[in-house]
Amino acid sequence: LTEFIPVSSTAHLRIVTALTGQHDTGGAAFTAVIQLGTLAAVLIYFAKDLIALLTAMIRDPGSHEGRLPWMIILGTLPIVILGFALKKHIETDLRSLYVIAASLIVIGIVMAVVDQHAAGREGRTIATLTFQDAIIIGLAQSMALIPGVSRSGSTICMALLLGFARSDAARFSFLLSIPAVAGAGILELRSALHELSGPLPAKIVEAGATPPPPPPSIAAMAVGTAVAFVVGYASIAWFMKWLGSHQLVGFAIYRVLLGIGLFAAVLAGLVIP
Repeated sequence: LTEFIPVSSTAHLRIVTALTGQHDTGGAAFTAVIQLGTLAAVLIYFAKDLIALLTAMIRDPGSHEGRLPWMIILGTLPIVILGFALKKHIETDLRSLYVIAASLIVIGIVMAVVDQHAAGREGRTIATLTFQDAIIIGLAQSMALIPGVSRSGSTICMALLLGFARSDAARFSFLLSIPAVAGAGILELRSALHELSGPLPAKIVEAGATPPPPPPSIAAMAVGTAVAFVVGYASIAWFMKWLGSHQLVGFAIYRVLLGIGLFAAVLAGLVIP
């Protein structure tokens, strides 16, 4: 539900895990694998666009449609480079609820300001996208390596700052998500399958302490991926239609309120950061 709307899916997965008293089992690896479901959703929803782009890339490489796949690849490079460089921190330190709460609030405020700045103008179409635009939006996408930022939120906001209309900003954001989500899921799939289906590591549990629960089974991971596909497709369809006549301020308010609530829950000891 939250993969394609600008509220941060990783933050919500992490918060739900904490609220239900579970360990952060599977962590970023499990998240990356079930995102293959939302990858399938975006591939099917934009199938006509993707076929047209690939056809133009071969038959008319000099046209804007023929160059757009290269723009998507170029825009993906920042998140790939930073993802490998910061992988250890992404899967550990940055999953802290303090980091997530702060990201929700800060990006929520930025989103409200950018959304207000873009209000009332017609905006550029995706046909005017340049290689420079793709690099800048790609750099914004790399900010989503920090849980709580939101990949769609960061890319849509940057596209709005560059003068694009909301619907076109969202369309390029979703197209740009394809290699990033696919790469993360495929990269983590092998290790996640071993991690999620293997036995718990032997460890000494302190007297009276509750041992961590076993990791989710492969079947559970498959169910999560299937649900992500169905709900993800519905989320894309709704969001694309909704953006045609609405602003992002509602999402910005939700983010700020959620971030404040999360800080309060951590300080009250209701969840472990």
